[in-house]
Amino acid sequence: MVPLVYFVITVGQIQGGSFAVVGAADQAAKVYVAQPDEPTAQAAAEQAVSIALADFGHQPDEASISTTCDPVDCQAPGTAVTITVSLSVPLPFVPFNSGFRLAASEVEASATQLVGRFR
Repeated sequence: MVPLVYFVITVGQIQGGSFAVVGAADQAAKVYVAQPDEPTAQAAAEQAVSIALADFGHQPDEASISTTCDPVDCQAPGTAVTITVSLSVPLPFVPFNSGFRLAASEVEASATQLVGRFR
């Protein structure tokens, strides 16, 4: 019975991580396109990811963020900005130190927003 309960908890952690990265990517893309310049936009996107992951109980250092723009100028009107958030979901109740973490899964989500003509 204990392995079954542990399996259900682990699947719940993975599902929660999936919801977290979807929300984080969506919010990061939205705040990115609303900023006036690239450094501010990147900082705002990272902060949005941190807040979204914290809402689901995940640490921001477990995630990675990548930004791609098509065309390359991320601030030009009409540019499609894609934010991809990857998260390593740890196994629950594993009593190891922070230097040795076992991951249950790696989840990833992307969101795309267009830079508006009027900001």
